[in-house]
Amino acid sequence: MLKTLFSIGLMTMVGIFALKLVFGLFGAFVGLMFVLLGWALKILIIGALIYFVIRLVSPSTARRMTDSFSDTPSGS
Repeated sequence: MLKTLFSIGLMTMVGIFALKLVFGLFGAFVGLMFVLLGWALKILIIGALIYFVIRLVSPSTARRMTDSFSDTPSGS
């Protein structure tokens, strides 16, 4: 039982050290990754909105776009 408690304590200390290392030394890198993730999500949302508008205005164009990005044609 004492061995289990020491093992859990040791793993907790290693985890805290790893988190300090990741967010301390690589803090700028982690921040940059979150900024890039935010940009990617904005681009994804804008692209989805543009596709939705194209799908409403011209369904055949949207179908051709879908066919060009997929491996199998969508039954046209």
